[in-house]
Amino acid sequence: MTGDAGEDTGQKQSYDLEERTARFGQDVIAFAKTLSRSTINEVLIKQLVRSGTSIGANYCEADDAESRKDFRHKVGLCKKESRETKHWFRMIATAEPTRRSEVVVLWREAKELHLIFTSIRRSIDAG
Repeated sequence: MTGDAGEDTGQKQSYDLEERTARFGQDVIAFAKTLSRSTINEVLIKQLVRSGTSIGANYCEADDAESRKDFRHKVGLCKKESRETKHWFRMIATAEPTRRSEVVVLWREAKELHLIFTSIRRSIDAG
């Protein structure tokens, strides 16, 4: 089954956005588990995990869309959630400045996902 945590067949896999978004969600969860617990962080962690894991869930829904309009809507949600995830990473970098280097890596992946979904959305709107 594609998507198993830690699965590595040693073969080069084709580009799979469902797998990429799932792994990103897993990375968000793993990172969130390592953050210190404080009143501020609890709020940020909940928001980060919600938005970071929603990207993959919404992409699965987009992949199973029943119409072009439904697909466009679900891709729009992926775009929105990836952008929101970037925001929460920025807030966590402010709350936990010693974790900034780790946050930057994850923020970049959220940014790439946002750019991918922006591109998909534009191609839908153009077509």
